[in-house]
Amino acid sequence: MTDYTILSKFRNKEQCEMLVRKLQEKGKTCYNFCEKPADKNNPEAHPEEQMKAFEAVENFYNDEYFKEIFEKDLDGLKNAQKVIVLLPAGNSVHIEAGIAYGLGKPLILIGKVEKPESLYLIFKERYETMEKFLETI
Repeated sequence: MTDYTILSKFRNKEQCEMLVRKLQEKGKTCYNFCEKPADKNNPEAHPEEQMKAFEAVENFYNDEYFKEIFEKDLDGLKNAQKVIVLLPAGNSVHIEAGIAYGLGKPLILIGKVEKPESLYLIFKERYETMEKFLETI
């Protein structure tokens, strides 16, 4: 069991990894989805380039690497005490947040919401910045 799992865009890798480091500095454990590259054939590439390769996979439903990432990320959700959504976030993150909510995980939102959505009420804690959230730890 980890203290947190972070959900965000892989393109937001730098901010995600910064949050993981800052949580670890405070003695917290965290599942880091960014540890697994989006492009297994070019793991050192910039996140944007990795995502272009990831999104170019045509038969992703049957792709073993996609299945591996899915299972690892789902385990990260199941095994976390709390779930953080770090904006900006895409469709996958919102699906994962819904799964976390269904699992009864407390949800924390970090970042500024672009437009009002009633379903953002699933977040019991909301912070405009990472720094404001970290002050509460």
